Amino acid sequence: MMTFVSAQGPLRGEVSLPGDKSIAHRAALLGALADGPSRIDNFLDAGVTRAMLDVLTRLGVEWALTGTTLDIRGRGQVEWTDPSECLDCRNSATTLRLTAGALAGLGVSAVMDGTPSLRRRPMGALVDVLGSMAAPIRAAEGKHAPVTIGRRAAGAGLRGGEFALASASAQLKSAVLLAGLGAEDAVSVVEPGPSRDHTERLLEAMGVAIERDPERRRVTLRPPTGPLRPLELRLPGDLSSASFLIAAALITPGSSITVNDVGLNPTRTGLLDTLREMGAAIRVREGGERAGEPIGTIFVEHSELRGVEVDGDRVVRMIDEFPIFAVLAAYARGTSRVRQAAALRGKESDRIEALCRELQALGAEVEEHPDGFSIHGTGSLRGGSVRAHGDHRLALALAVAGMAASEPVHIEGSEVVDESFPGFVGAMQGLGARLG
Repeated sequence: MMTFVSAQGPLRGEVSLPGDKSIAHRAALLGALADGPSRIDNFLDAGVTRAMLDVLTRLGVEWALTGTTLDIRGRGQVEWTDPSECLDCRNSATTLRLTAGALAGLGVSAVMDGTPSLRRRPMGALVDVLGSMAAPIRAAEGKHAPVTIGRRAAGAGLRGGEFALASASAQLKSAVLLAGLGAEDAVSVVEPGPSRDHTERLLEAMGVAIERDPERRRVTLRPPTGPLRPLELRLPGDLSSASFLIAAALITPGSSITVNDVGLNPTRTGLLDTLREMGAAIRVREGGERAGEPIGTIFVEHSELRGVEVDGDRVVRMIDEFPIFAVLAAYARGTSRVRQAAALRGKESDRIEALCRELQALGAEVEEHPDGFSIHGTGSLRGGSVRAHGDHRLALALAVAGMAASEPVHIEGSEVVDESFPGFVGAMQGLGARLG
């Protein structure tokens, strides 16, 4: 599929977004572990969340999605049975890693697999950390899907204790915490940096004791002695999806947009901080909390941007936003440099290599580094033909790049945007863009 993206006039108006992808994954899985029915409003119905729901079906969980309202009949933490077939996680590494942790805690035996792209994703750290809890887990070549969870011996629980992660990863941390629901003792996770904390917030809402030690960057879960409370919540809008609309407004002259009810979890707002450093006209009006998550409204106006450097903890706080950041850096004036972001090479694509290649095709001055990239922004891009590399965030970023390009941009494989943001084209058209 080829998508034609044309430079267009100002973007104007207000938009509300589907629910946060990260929270949707976790809410669906935790709803299945709750004792009784859960209801989740503004649920994101996209390729990756459908992967999670289909895995839950294969595990015997009953659910119904009516519009954007997901009802799940929780099975509690007992009477789970081994699935009769492989759990197809499709292209969703989040589904695989989180489900692996939950199944290890439940003592369920299963094989988890997915697309060729998923099979390229790194799973060695998952195998290592769950294995250190005495979970019977293995992976192809020790580091790739398919991942197999074996059934524990009768009466054998998982080990508690402290588990240090080599890199800040919300998915690995969540896998340990979910496994910890079935551990014999308290489980602590120590990270080198602050990763997103949606799992902890949801677990607390379900009655699980969570202790945070920000100084040591440690989170501790004490295994519950009773059932998990069902969830009743409305998901905030996805900030990662909002970033594409924000970027489009920033680079399109005369634009002024408002994005309503967006999640503002401080572990996810690294891009907003970076954009302010770049000179972006962004204003945030906080709106309290929803489902334990801070939310608010973001106001954006077209801005002249300047280059900036990104490294350290900021990398983790905007790890999903580097594709769109790279586009903004190309439209900025001056050099932007990203360091300490080697984790980008293990995403749906090698995002460092793919970003550099496709932005160069659009006329950007880019240098690839082992742990990041440099972009020498000139304030403009030309059009051209580019590839999505099977990566939804790269496809979305390239589409936005066309908003202010001097010539049309054609994206091969653009249908992959439906993996995380199926309403992207409609949202952009509602703001006045022309996409075909």
